[in-house]
Amino acid sequence: MRAGWCVVLLGLAAAATADPGNPPPQIPARAFLLIEAQTGTELAAHAADLRLPPASLTKLMTAYVLFTDLRAGRLRLDEPVTVSREAARLPGARMFLTAGETVTVENLLQGMLVQSGNDATRALIEHVSGDQATFVARMNAESRRLGLTDTHFVNAGGLHRPEHYSSARDLARLSVALRRDFPEHRHWFAQKFFTWAGIAQPNRNPLLRDSTVDGLKTGHTEAAGFNLVASSERDGMQLVAVVLGAGSESERARGGRRLLDYGFRHFETRLVQRAAEPLRQLPLWQGERDEIALGVSEDLFVTLPRGGFEALTREAQLPATLVAPVARDQPLGRLIVRYRNQPLGERRLIALDTVAEGSLLKRTGDRLRRWWHGQGSAQAAP
Repeated sequence: MRAGWCVVLLGLAAAATADPGNPPPQIPARAFLLIEAQTGTELAAHAADLRLPPASLTKLMTAYVLFTDLRAGRLRLDEPVTVSREAARLPGARMFLTAGETVTVENLLQGMLVQSGNDATRALIEHVSGDQATFVARMNAESRRLGLTDTHFVNAGGLHRPEHYSSARDLARLSVALRRDFPEHRHWFAQKFFTWAGIAQPNRNPLLRDSTVDGLKTGHTEAAGFNLVASSERDGMQLVAVVLGAGSESERARGGRRLLDYGFRHFETRLVQRAAEPLRQLPLWQGERDEIALGVSEDLFVTLPRGGFEALTREAQLPATLVAPVARDQPLGRLIVRYRNQPLGERRLIALDTVAEGSLLKRTGDRLRRWWHGQGSAQAAP
């Protein structure tokens, strides 16, 4: 299983979903979205940009900010936290904390992500930022940085407020970023039970009964309905399904299951070009060597309808003439990927190594040869 979830090719949605023989399922929810996480390919959607109450899916952004602090060393998993009276008294889902008790950050994170405890969430943000307003400002700053244009938070736990909203598309983007940026914390989203104060509470995501499902979060308020972000990996595909505003727990679970099944059944993801693997050799003038290898800086994945890769083509757009010196990772062209002659996206081609200038004799000889061959217009090998 690959640890990183990296969106490397955009603009695939129209081509990948143009499969009239296999229309996406109709989910009884206010909004939904299904994407392939490695490529960002949209596979099914309804009202994906509609601003809706996220309920406890809010805690995905809360976790993102807290994981940032863990990574930076501003927070430790074994760090003790004293629970405030306000945190212990919060309504909704609870870890069943009591005022004045001391709990480690690691236990509170499990209470927040497995049990969806509002008390655990408040205890954590008070410990990190002192008050909720300061922490929420950080959440909104991260939203802007991640490009979540239809998201705004006013609390860290997901309690309903009119100005507290997100969208299926933004929550999918956040989920991909969370998995990509903090793979070391993935296991908490798949944890099925957590016990505190003698009370064993199950994860509220029933899709975790499937061993290929590894997260992420559920949420519910009266205003929001029943929400879900489900992630699953199978046969090289990494899917994220978002369901917002379902009418019941069972409809939420069925909707997420149907979206995941649809994606795995009708689409496939393949590695089209491996990072640092030579795509081709480009002739080079006046260098220590006469050629330089080109490739891409990151693995390039593409998601298409099953059986569609026969219609996939790649085109390298390269400079007519290249003269040394050339530095490793220097941009040297573009790789354009097309499906049925329609562009899917493009990636930058880079030099895979460094080539210095050749000797004076080599440079002089190459200049004469370029002149003889029409200043290199035919891109002849030196």
